Amino acid sequence: MIKLKERYYIKIVPQRGETVHRFEVTRKHVVSGIISLGVAVVGSAALSGTLMLRAHFAESSFQHQAAQQSAALAQIDRQTSQLRNQLQSVQRQNQEIQQLIGVKPHARTLQRTSLVRAPQSPDLADVRANLNQLSVASAATAQESNSIRSLTMRVLNMRHIAYLARARALAAIPSIDPVDGAAVVGCFCYRTYPDVEFHKGVDLGAASGQTVRASAAGTIASAGWDGAYGEKIVVDHGNGYQTWYAHLSEIDVQTGQAVYKGQSIGLVGATGFATGPHLHYQVMLNGTPVDPSPYLRGVPANVLASLP
Repeated sequence: MIKLKERYYIKIVPQRGETVHRFEVTRKHVVSGIISLGVAVVGSAALSGTLMLRAHFAESSFQHQAAQQSAALAQIDRQTSQLRNQLQSVQRQNQEIQQLIGVKPHARTLQRTSLVRAPQSPDLADVRANLNQLSVASAATAQESNSIRSLTMRVLNMRHIAYLARARALAAIPSIDPVDGAAVVGCFCYRTYPDVEFHKGVDLGAASGQTVRASAAGTIASAGWDGAYGEKIVVDHGNGYQTWYAHLSEIDVQTGQAVYKGQSIGLVGATGFATGPHLHYQVMLNGTPVDPSPYLRGVPANVLASLP
């Protein structure tokens, strides 16, 4: 063990040696100096270690944050890709709807965006570019969808109107047997009994009091006695057609009344010049009598073909 002396002398001699400076240092001063040096060394080492530890923690924190940001960007990028696929599906559906309603689809190519990006994790610029493209495409597709929706409703309304118009036209064409399947006992032809003349309608055999129905929708043009026809109803169908129902025993409608196809309008009888109960059924087209027989089983094919 080194034993320190009680006193030490330190001499400082200048280069030219004029004056010599002498300092006295005691053992206490030496010990204090050594301790101070040791404390300084230890303190410096501790500070250096603390700074290094802080730097390590900061680096770890930065790496963790960078990893989290990268994962978040990757998640956003995946969601963007999913939304793009959904958007492309909507665009395809829009094209299919346009084809179904008879509208030429817009000349648009479905874009499958393929941006240049890092193999593992996209950077912020890539994700932002993807989102911008998706936003523009989404706005355009939404506008197109709204336009198609309006156009579809218009087309459907027009087709519905056309359907209603055709249905109304069909309803106004004689197409049912006014006495439910009665046999034809008098033809649309020349005959010699009970008189010699051209018979302008058909006679339908039916029992007295059997219901007579309008063979098409229309308006009662006349209802009452008409000489040899007896009690007679004329229905005007508003399309060039009129139907006559004669020899009735009862009339259940009034002139000017609207009737629908199949509505009861009177009862079978034998009024006027008739040899027995039956219905004289006559179809007029633009003022000319036509054979009612084809109209007893529905709208004739040639008439259907002439409808829009």
